[in-house]
Amino acid sequence: MLIVLNKDRMPIEKEQDVVPFRNRVKEYAVKIGMGLVNQTKLITAASELVRNMLKYADGGLTIIEVVSKGRENGIRLTFQDKGPGIADIKLAMKDGFSTGKSLGLGLPGTKRLVSEFDIQSTVGTGTTVTIIKWKNG
Repeated sequence: MLIVLNKDRMPIEKEQDVVPFRNRVKEYAVKIGMGLVNQTKLITAASELVRNMLKYADGGLTIIEVVSKGRENGIRLTFQDKGPGIADIKLAMKDGFSTGKSLGLGLPGTKRLVSEFDIQSTVGTGTTVTIIKWKNG
């Protein structure tokens, strides 16, 4: 069973909101004793997802949580937007797929950086991406 130990909500409305968000994620990761490599993976994934939110949905809401499952602690990040949604999640999760002018490493690359990855999207309603990075994984 997953237990939430700490929770923070941060709206992301403009580019200037990205750095304070990244800093808050790092604070939480340091607080649970996450190693530098896993911190870097978590922050890289978080940066990619928060930039997607700004680029495709004009921002949204992020939730940062310290979670615990048994003796394992981790950070769960949730990214919620009210953008156009993703019509084909399976396609969006393929390496090399991009709707923008990027390399298309976003979603599949993010998934590889974290321990758990979930995406829910409804066209015309928005997208919610939830990731967990466990302290030791």
